[in-house]
Amino acid sequence: MAAKLLPIRGFLIHITHYDPVWYERKGREKPFDLKVAFDVVDAMSEVDMNLLVIDLEDGVKYKSHPELKRHYSVPMSQLKRLVQRARERGIEPVPKLNFSQSATQYHDAWLRPHNRRFDSEQYWKVAFELVDEVIGVCAPERFLHIGMDEDMDRSHRQYADAVRTLAEGLEARGLRAVMWKDIPIICPGIWEAPGEKSRAAEKTTPKSVVQVPWGYREANPELVRHLRRKGFEVWGATGGNPELVRQWRDAVLRYKGTGILLTCWRPCRPGNRETMLNLIRTCGPLCREG
Repeated sequence: MAAKLLPIRGFLIHITHYDPVWYERKGREKPFDLKVAFDVVDAMSEVDMNLLVIDLEDGVKYKSHPELKRHYSVPMSQLKRLVQRARERGIEPVPKLNFSQSATQYHDAWLRPHNRRFDSEQYWKVAFELVDEVIGVCAPERFLHIGMDEDMDRSHRQYADAVRTLAEGLEARGLRAVMWKDIPIICPGIWEAPGEKSRAAEKTTPKSVVQVPWGYREANPELVRHLRRKGFEVWGATGGNPELVRQWRDAVLRYKGTGILLTCWRPCRPGNRETMLNLIRTCGPLCREG
């Protein structure tokens, strides 16, 4: 039987990132390594992967908002070179800025001091100024990843409104939003809120928004089926376990989703080079085999 080819075969790379583990290490974080990033792109090309999500946050220096500069922020020219390298290898670049609100997960701490403005008019003004600068540098063809996972601080309505604001703002700029899709119940009794509000937001989320359910312990075919029945494009996301990649791939193919996004939650630094390359070489080919 001929292999089935998923249209989207992606990898997520970090210029920087924010979560509880990364946040604790911010004081000693080093700038990302462009040479390692080039090696990642070249390895992706070798196994026919075709989409690179670039996690930016405050890892680059913004002309529009220089107050976001940190000790590890790199010149925007490095992002431009990474995007150019990707395109030279036939890989579509997708910038990522996470607008989730959470005082416990820290996904929006990169926006400090603006993150405490909490969806005010000024908050969205700053957000889209940053979006516009990133678009100007990356010139993404189709997508921009808006994060939106593990949102603990917004109400259901506020979360739905934020997703719609971002999606409509990107649509006006000729792009589609890509967002993480939290599983409805991640940890019963402790962490139900993100999945519940994510499910509730489906009612008002534009169908143009790509939903990316993620799972590192098991695949979730039922969630893929649910989202496809709702009319959303779906990519599955997981890490470096080949069997789990197969499970997500099969679930996506079964319900006519369109992609797999491989992730490796490590800084793009020389010490992590082999881990990232091994993940790509081992799991990248699985994105195309049915």
